[in-house]
Amino acid sequence: MIQKKLLIVDDEEAIRYLLEQGFSRAGYEVASAPSAEHALELLEKEKFHVFFLDLKLPEMDGIELCSQIKNNIPMSIIFAVTGYASLFELADCRTAGFDDYFKKPIKMSTLIQAAETAFERIDRWKKI
Repeated sequence: MIQKKLLIVDDEEAIRYLLEQGFSRAGYEVASAPSAEHALELLEKEKFHVFFLDLKLPEMDGIELCSQIKNNIPMSIIFAVTGYASLFELADCRTAGFDDYFKKPIKMSTLIQAAETAFERIDRWKKI
């Protein structure tokens, strides 16, 4: 079983805090970043397999960050979490490599279930 460690990237401090608390209470080890650039710095030091990314970030957006993560960690599972949704954006998310898309506001239980399923998938892949 891999370590249940995930990374949250959102420029809104309150959202990061709520997600950190919810995932921590559910038994996950959680790190967070306020920007894509900070997330990339964390990835140089730590290993993550599951990500929850806001799409609207300062400077580099979540779609570009997703592409970079997928290039460096092909077995990662990445979820978009955003307050803004459009069909055009959904197509970009699929192309970038997002595994699923959640529109804010979202129930914490839904995100926890997504994380659990993601870690189960990664665990199966590692056994092959």
